[in-house]
Order: sequence, then structure tokens, then C-alpha cells
Amino acid sequence: MKRLRSLATALPAGLRTVAVGTAVLGVASYLQLAVAGHSLTTEAMAGVSVLWTIVMSVGIGLFLPLEQELTRIVAARTVRGEGARPVLRRATLLTCGILGVILTLMAVFARPLADLLLHGDTALVAALGSAFAAMAFCYLTRGILAGLGRFTPYGTQLAVDGALRMLLAFGCAAAGLHSALAFSLIMTVAPLLALLATLPATVRAVRPGPPQPWSGLVRGLGPLMGSTLLAQWMVSAAVMSVQLLEPDQVDLVAALLSALVLARVPIFVFGALQASLLSGLAGAAAAGRHADFLAMLRRACAAVTLLCVAISVPAVVLGPWLIHLLFAAPEVLDRADFLCLCLGAFGYLLAMVLGQALIVLHRHRAQLVCWLLGTAVLVGVTLVPGPIEGRVCVAFAAGPLACAAGMLWSLRGAVPRRPSASAPAGAEAEPIPSA
Repeated sequence: MKRLRSLATALPAGLRTVAVGTAVLGVASYLQLAVAGHSLTTEAMAGVSVLWTIVMSVGIGLFLPLEQELTRIVAARTVRGEGARPVLRRATLLTCGILGVILTLMAVFARPLADLLLHGDTALVAALGSAFAAMAFCYLTRGILAGLGRFTPYGTQLAVDGALRMLLAFGCAAAGLHSALAFSLIMTVAPLLALLATLPATVRAVRPGPPQPWSGLVRGLGPLMGSTLLAQWMVSAAVMSVQLLEPDQVDLVAALLSALVLARVPIFVFGALQASLLSGLAGAAAAGRHADFLAMLRRACAAVTLLCVAISVPAVVLGPWLIHLLFAAPEVLDRADFLCLCLGAFGYLLAMVLGQALIVLHRHRAQLVCWLLGTAVLVGVTLVPGPIEGRVCVAFAAGPLACAAGMLWSLRGAVPRRPSASAPAGAEAEPIPSA
């Protein structure tokens, strides 16, 4: 707890609001799935499980990079005293362009997507597209707010989103709805209303400033988007692997999703730190404060380690019983499976923290290579002969841990541990070099 508090003091103000918002959204995600699990048939719940997994993997993979790049760019402009309004304008156009391409492809391939992933239900493909649209603009505004250090409206957006998800899920259950589409549309309506509630604060926060070149906005976006897509696929790969390799295992799909929700509690909690961490690292890098940069990175790694230990022990001991009690999940997983899932969540969190440092250092390609390494390990383990449930759980642990190890290697010597010896006493430290 002492390390968690020291990390909080090193990060920008407003962390508490983000923490509360993240907690509300995390609890809401659990309750939404729990209510759906008790309201839907096993087949319908499998459809919701896959859609939820796609939104939380592919959707985040596509649009979280935009938030991260905007946070980095706006934080650096803030250090230089430059307004962010030009960044918001161009980022909005970029978001619309990305979203237009995605929705067009989904419309063209709606039938194959439905048949492959969603049990032939094209209505769920439409729900998936609308969830992507709401998510895209939420991440756009969060990137601007995080870069400006306006974490109160950032956290408010998360909290409103979570509160609405809970209300809508219980509302569907109370109304006696047994429709996978109804529970899936919650992932569109709640974030959209949360966005509208916090949009005025975002617009008021941005000031005029010098133009933002397109090159600075998109240069690192491709590698970062590839990294984030791989990261989000990796953290959800267990469910998707079973769905693709043995689609008749509907009980295992439902149980794995519920188990991953439990094992990923530390990842939800880390969301309270992630935006503040990236903003703080970017500010330290822009000002050349190498010691602050390294101290913040060490504290973040220590904090996620303690967090994972504190949450994983009860998850491993009680997990098989808890997912059956909370989500009505079939009893097909054991404690060894939960141990692998918790180790994977730990490796993923370490990789996320180290990846923030690589982003700030402009080492987007190095981060992408590390995620490719982890993905190769995960796929290799998944394809080893044996029972499918054991393979996907071990692969979930091996992939993220390999990725985190690669990022540690990539960061060796990347940040000077002290100001340059040639710098005069009292001079500002040299900027952290990019690569």
C-alpha cells in the first residue's frame, strides 16, 4: 500500500476520480455479465460473451492507441504552453476516418462475421458496430482530457458509463428480456450517454494553439495500433481460441469468459493508473526529468506486482466456486487453470506499464516487436496437442510474460540514469532521446 500511495503522489492530480470511475466501470462490467448469465440461455450467453470479448479486445485495440497518442502529444504541448484545440480537431477527423473504414468493412462482411463468431446473428454484428462507434469517441475525448491533466471529467465519464451499464442490465432483467441483442446494446447506449455528459467539459478545456501536423498525429499510430490490437487479442485469446478451434464447446466459452473477468480484476484496477501514468511519464520526458521518469516507472511496476498478488491469491483459491455463484458459469475449470489466467494477467499488466515507457520514448516499433513475440509464444502453446482448456490457459500465461520480458530488454539503457556529465551544474537535463 505504501508503494501504491507513493505512485499516486508522483502522478498528476485527479487520480482518485479516475480510480472511482474505473472501479464503477469494472464492477458494472461484472454485473452486466452476471445479470446476462442469469437471464439468457447458454447459447445466447455465448453470443454475448463473444461480442463482449470482441469489444474489449478489438475495440480497445483499435481506439486505445488514439487515446495514448493524444495523451502523449497534448501532455507535451501543455509543458510547452501550447493549446490543444488543433489536436482535437484533427483527431476528430482521424477518428471519423478510422471508424468509417471499420464500419464499412463490417457491413460488407456482416454475414461471414455472424456465421464465424456470433452464431449467425447479424443483429449482433450491428450491435458490435454501434459499440465500436461509441467507444471511438469516448477514447478520443479521454486522450485530450488525460493530456491536459483534467482527470475529474475523465473519471466522471468512466463512472457514468459504469452506472448506466448497471442500470440498463438490471432494467433488462426486470423487464423479463431474454434477448442477447438487448444486453449487447448496453455496450453502445451507456458509453454514448457518458460521452455526451462530459463533452462540454472537454470542449471548454481545450485552448487555441499552433497547428498540429498530421505527421505528428499519425506517425506512431500504426505500430501502436498493431501493438494494442495484439495486446487486447492476447488478453482475450482464451475465449476466441476455443470459439475458433472447438466452437461446440459453449460451456467452456462461457466459463472462460467468467474466469477471465475475475482474473482480469487487476487490469481493471490498473485502468485507474494508466492514463495518469502515461501523462506523467510524457511530462517528465518532455522536461528531461530522467530521475522522475525512472522512479515513476519503477513504482508503477512495484504497484502492479503487489496488486496482482493481492487479487490473484483469492482468485486462484475461490475462482471455480465464485464464477459459478456470480455468473452461473459451467463448472469446467479448476484452480490450476485460474493460476495460469492470473499469471497471464500479471504479465499483461507489466507489459502495459513498460509499454507506456516505450510509447513516451517513441519506441513504438520496439513495443510492436515485443507484442509479436508474445503472440507467437501464445499461438505456439495453443496449438500444442492436448485438452483445449489446458492449452488456452497455459498459453494465456506464457504469451504476456514473454512480451513483458522482451520489453524489459528493450528498455535497457534507453533512459539516462543521470544528467549528462558535460552539462553545467544546475542546467536542465537533456531531453530523453527518441529512437
